[in-house]
Amino acid sequence: MKTSIAAVLIAGVAVFATSCSKSSPDEPTPTPPEPGKEKIEIKISPAIAEARATDYGFETGDRIGLFVVNYNGSTPGTLANSGNYVDNMRFTYNGTWTPDTPIYWQDNTTRADFYLYYPYADVKSVNSYPFEVRADQSTEAAYKASDLMVGKAVNIAPTASATQIPVSHVMSRIMLYLEAGNGFTKESLAAATVSVRINGVKCSSTVNLATGTATATGNPTSVVPLAADNAYKALIVPQTVAEGNLITVTVDGREFNLKKGFTFVGAKSHKFTVTLSKTSNGVNVGINPWTDDGTDNGGTAE
Repeated sequence: MKTSIAAVLIAGVAVFATSCSKSSPDEPTPTPPEPGKEKIEIKISPAIAEARATDYGFETGDRIGLFVVNYNGSTPGTLANSGNYVDNMRFTYNGTWTPDTPIYWQDNTTRADFYLYYPYADVKSVNSYPFEVRADQSTEAAYKASDLMVGKAVNIAPTASATQIPVSHVMSRIMLYLEAGNGFTKESLAAATVSVRINGVKCSSTVNLATGTATATGNPTSVVPLAADNAYKALIVPQTVAEGNLITVTVDGREFNLKKGFTFVGAKSHKFTVTLSKTSNGVNVGINPWTDDGTDNGGTAE
């Protein structure tokens, strides 16, 4: 995905609610429109939020899922596993977004809430959808597969215009930059065999698609980041990691460990500039969240 784009238009989204994917067999059939009142086509325009965590845009073949929950008068409905007005409708990107089946507003007055997520999956539970980031993200495909985005737009009146849906990344991103310290030069570090691990993090989670929040589950492990653009990056489930060897950098077989605890925040990118020093057998680190929290998180590790 290329997050450099500000918005991705999804046009031509049309379909009767009775044709929606995974619709409940007991779901009522929408009332036919009154004579002279045609149903309004649903159009959506997901926009990736500024606090994005990746540097990819939507690509051909990408798929998203959409839930639509209607209001009962002025009372909003609740997103459910099934039986919503639209249940997990799949859209596929091929220059434009195309639904498996077209959808329309129920009528000209009924408001609705929209819930969108990427990538598309067979969602059994909207409140605790299981999602796992890859422990080995050393390839671009594995890195992309670890990205989960959700978005919602609420209390939307029927309109022929595209409904704007802000989309945010659920996971946290870590960006690691290596610098030569005592005993290294920029050239010797560049010529060395280097590997990086982020330790003590949980890769499994359950996600609430209505709120876009993830809860880390499972046992801690190590994540291997992707080396790209003179940096190492990985997507991490939001969580607090206890103090320990948070980062291990191996240079020509010798390990340098950063001992630190840290809290990874969803939809934020955390920058670690790691200075390798042979004389101290340790790592100097300066940490700044992608969105500044006003705190100096820097420190020294030995």
